[in-house]
Amino acid sequence: MPGLLTPDQNFHTITIKKLHPSYGAEVVGADFQNMSDEQFQEIKAAMTKYGVLVFRKTGMSDAQHVDFSYRIGDLDNIRRYLTNGRKMRYSHYELFDAGNVDEEENPIDPDSPRAHYNKGNALFHVDSSFNPRRASWSLLRAVKLPPPGMGGETEFADSRTAWDELDPDLKKELLERDLVGAHTLLHSRKLGSPAFFADLDPDSQPMMRHKIVQTHEPSGRTNLYLSTHCHHLETSDCVPLPADESAALFKRLLDHVTQAKYIMSIDWLNEGDMVAWDNTCVMHRATGGSYEGKYVRDVRRTTVHDDSSTAWGLNAGQEARGFNLQKVLADGKKAEVPASPAQVEV
Repeated sequence: MPGLLTPDQNFHTITIKKLHPSYGAEVVGADFQNMSDEQFQEIKAAMTKYGVLVFRKTGMSDAQHVDFSYRIGDLDNIRRYLTNGRKMRYSHYELFDAGNVDEEENPIDPDSPRAHYNKGNALFHVDSSFNPRRASWSLLRAVKLPPPGMGGETEFADSRTAWDELDPDLKKELLERDLVGAHTLLHSRKLGSPAFFADLDPDSQPMMRHKIVQTHEPSGRTNLYLSTHCHHLETSDCVPLPADESAALFKRLLDHVTQAKYIMSIDWLNEGDMVAWDNTCVMHRATGGSYEGKYVRDVRRTTVHDDSSTAWGLNAGQEARGFNLQKVLADGKKAEVPASPAQVEV
């Protein structure tokens, strides 16, 4: 992985390896079995600065993963996704299944409904923008990995630096208009596999609204809050823009943020590796690979609720909903509930 171990005068208990010119760092020296308050605060400061942090060979168990995440803030959980008869592969409701493992611990069939469902994860997004209260940190940990060289990298995009370098006239327009994104998980699922989800109607469930230009409060920097969960753009008083204008503007912004110069790819090297990122200042996507359908890739994620002043967007008083494709597809023509109730997004 590129980068050099470099001292940082702000960090005394950890060492930083920069991974990209503008963001991203590997953290060396984190002790997840006996972490001091000083080290914990330094990790939080590193996240504020770098947006994406990589920890190698953490040695964490599921319980330690969950406990460390709770130290950051309140966690989302999978209870609202559980359906009768569904089995959990592990005992912690705070862990979301972001892998390709079925209930018998085998890799899922690439042609299965769940595999089609997962294709939306290959689009750049932020976790939980489709919820009333969005996510801050996501912490993704590898439990079992496929053989090296078979893919599975996670890519990120630096949406703070992308804002800094956005065309000044477009910046001015966005600040003046104060536009809102209307988000639903159904939209990204349909974009990921349009033929399979031909009967899926993103308008069939309520959309959650978050402004697209926001201040990233930990750093004070401005951020473009974009996600392919975003179905359309609206005015500041939640009136939808004309469809053509909305689509063209969203594409222009997404194309800008996902330019090669803002993208960083993280390789998963060891079982126990963990990658953490702040959804309020970076985007990410799964890349897939030749391991699919052949080898297990068991990765598990905790999701920390945002506690900033814009955490709830324009959704105060609304509740997060589960996602059941059998209910969404009223005629039940093509899809089923994903094999794991916790399989939501990567």
